[in-house]
Amino acid sequence: MKYTKEISNKLNELLEKNYDAEAGYIAAKENVKNSNLKNFFKERATDRYDFGHELKDEIKSYGEEPDKGTSWKGEAHRAWMNLKSTFSSNSDDAILQEAIRGEKAALEDYNKIIQNADLTPSTKKVLEKQRDSVQSALDMVKTVEDFI
Repeated sequence: MKYTKEISNKLNELLEKNYDAEAGYIAAKENVKNSNLKNFFKERATDRYDFGHELKDEIKSYGEEPDKGTSWKGEAHRAWMNLKSTFSSNSDDAILQEAIRGEKAALEDYNKIIQNADLTPSTKKVLEKQRDSVQSALDMVKTVEDFI
């Protein structure tokens, strides 16, 4: 496998996970009642949308085509969040906890890719910026949790 193909495959996996996260945050926003939480999820969905465009640009810079859609795993996770919110007595908290779990997994994904020594400086910079944004969102969750 060529270097550019290998890296673009990893970036496409991350892109798909960002599609999943964006769709998940949109679904979460629609399933919570708390306005602070709605705003939090809306901001996260916007971030993931922006991340997707940045990743697409990086993939294209390797001469490859970006993937175009969510994964079945992401669809299953959103269905689980919807089911959980339907049957949970504190659905806002349950949905927030699922979002936290997803963001922790995203941090792991970003860190795995960033540790790849073959990244170009521009790709590494984009991924580090996105990873740091995910970390900031996790840090902000502590504040949001106080309001629900």
